[in-house]
Amino acid sequence: MVSATNRVIAVIENYPDLKGTENFLLLQTQLEGSERRVKVARDDFNAVVANYNQTVRQFPSGMVARLFGFKPKEGFSAVQGSDSAPELKFK
Repeated sequence: MVSATNRVIAVIENYPDLKGTENFLLLQTQLEGSERRVKVARDDFNAVVANYNQTVRQFPSGMVARLFGFKPKEGFSAVQGSDSAPELKFK
C-alpha cells in the first residue's frame, strides 16, 4: 500500500494541477477512511482475542478448553516503527 501511495504522490507532484481537483480530494478522503477501517478492524480483532484468552484461562471453561486443545492466542501487534509515516522521496 505504501509503494502504491508513493507512486500516486509522485504522479501528483509531476502534475500540480491535480492537487486541487475534486477527485484528488476524494482520494485523500478515501485513504483516510481506509486507514480508520483498518484501525477499527484491528481493535475489534484484539478485543475478541482478549475475550477468547480470558475464557480459555478462567475456571471452569479453562478446563474444558484444555481438554479440547484450546490455547491462548496472540493478538495483532504491529512491527515496531510502523506507527510512523513512511518517508517519501520525490525525484
